[in-house]
Amino acid sequence: MDLIDDPREGQNSPEFSVTELSGAIKRVIEGEFGHVRIRGEVGRVSRPRSGHIYLDLKDDKSVISGVIWKGVSARLDTQPEEGMEVVATGRITTFGGQSKYQIVIEDIKPAGMGALMALLEKRKKALAAEGLFEASRKRTLPYLPDVIGVVTSPSGAVIRDILHRLRDRFPRKVLIWPVAVQGAKCAPEVARAIEGFNALTPGGALPRPDLLIVARGGGSVEDLWGFNEEIVARAAAASQIPLISAVGHETDTTLIDYVSDRRAPTPTAAAELAVPVRHELAAWLDSQEARMRVLLSQGLSRRDQRLRDMARALPRAETLLDGPRQRLDRAGEKLEPALIAGVQRRRVRLADVSGSLRPATLRQRLAQDRRRLGEIAARLAPALARGVAARRDRFESRARGFRPAALAQDRARKADAFAALVARLSDAGQRQTRGWRQRIDALDRLRETLSYKATLARGYAVVRGDGAVVTGKAAAGKATSLEIEFADGRITVGQRQTRAAQGGQTARTRLAVLRRWFRRRPLAPGIQRDPCPDHPRKSGSGSRRCAAPPPARLRSAPPPSIAGRGCFRR
Repeated sequence: MDLIDDPREGQNSPEFSVTELSGAIKRVIEGEFGHVRIRGEVGRVSRPRSGHIYLDLKDDKSVISGVIWKGVSARLDTQPEEGMEVVATGRITTFGGQSKYQIVIEDIKPAGMGALMALLEKRKKALAAEGLFEASRKRTLPYLPDVIGVVTSPSGAVIRDILHRLRDRFPRKVLIWPVAVQGAKCAPEVARAIEGFNALTPGGALPRPDLLIVARGGGSVEDLWGFNEEIVARAAAASQIPLISAVGHETDTTLIDYVSDRRAPTPTAAAELAVPVRHELAAWLDSQEARMRVLLSQGLSRRDQRLRDMARALPRAETLLDGPRQRLDRAGEKLEPALIAGVQRRRVRLADVSGSLRPATLRQRLAQDRRRLGEIAARLAPALARGVAARRDRFESRARGFRPAALAQDRARKADAFAALVARLSDAGQRQTRGWRQRIDALDRLRETLSYKATLARGYAVVRGDGAVVTGKAAAGKATSLEIEFADGRITVGQRQTRAAQGGQTARTRLAVLRRWFRRRPLAPGIQRDPCPDHPRKSGSGSRRCAAPPPARLRSAPPPSIAGRGCFRR
């Protein structure tokens, strides 16, 4: 542009970069809107791994994005959830990276009691759908636990009421896990306390409780809200130790009451459910002991009386031993003569045996056995040598027959013979298959040749009357109707009239009509009618048929219904 040209409109306006313009808009919005409070429904909630919370606040017409930084989210009393109506406090700012404005939330609270109740009902339905409220998963409380774990505030009146009630009923060992019972720290501390008691080792230095009591005094819905958190309900449901919930008064109900194994209306009632009354138990034991003594005494008396009754029916002991004593005396009398006789018999047998055991006889027997053994030993060595030599010769002869080269040649020769046999078998199979195929083709061609369909294609026709083939004039005259089959289909000719309507018409007249109809019908291409220049009639013959004979494969006479129509040769 030249210096003398007039400036165009807008050329003297300042130019901003994108960052400068975004910063200016950010300063304007943050300067115009300081801290604001927004009421709306929580929409999308995102919790990335950084720990920040990104959400949407919406009403029926608009949506605004929100962010809760990691440090602020850890201090919130109520964590935002989708569908929850809240009042958020924070400052409006812009995010230049995406050209949008948002609210940086510093505090968020439910928008009144109705929002809290709606959130509670939503959580209750979700946990009930998972089956955490089912009665089948609730465990039975131990009758007399050795150690009781209590999760509550160590400085409140609740723990004193529980300890006092346990001391009055049945003193037990009590382990207290101190927690905050309201506020932002309540839910995570109660959940960690339940998990910590379950993590203890049974029989360890710090014994694992047999029963847990989660207790708190009465208060408003906001004060008891920590026991409505999902992490507390899930920790109570996952506890392997039976758990009694005693939160608030009898009219107060929290989520932990639904998932616990037993609900107590008050902390004092929880202590009463945990242990029985010691004095009542002792009185019951005394009554049971007295009853057992009476029953035992009565049982012994009955058995003593029955024993005396059975003893009267038994014979006396002296009477029972008379017979055996007499048999013993008779056996004693026979014992001494029997022993003497036995000794004498054995002495005679010993004398008989000792006669053959003289030293000279024994030496003679030994000399004979030694001589026989020497003879056998002399024959043994040559026999062994001959046996070894024979086996060696047999082994060497067999080894000569198992030469590797001869085996390889034999295997190669047999492999060649097998390959030749396989080739011969394959050739024979192929020849036989070709023969079968050629025979099938020939039979198929013969079938096509002999089929009457081929004859129809050459101009012939088949006449049927009343469902049967008509082969003569008489049969055609008797038929009620005639069906003529050509190569391209069938037609029906005429219906037989009644005798009154015939008027004396003869069969010859009907056949003449049929012949005239055949003459009017055009023939297939290549078929000629009389006169036939190639095949003149026989001289002096009154027949209208051609004198030329039909082809050899069609020597059979044409159907009678078309005889005399002239030449049908192609």
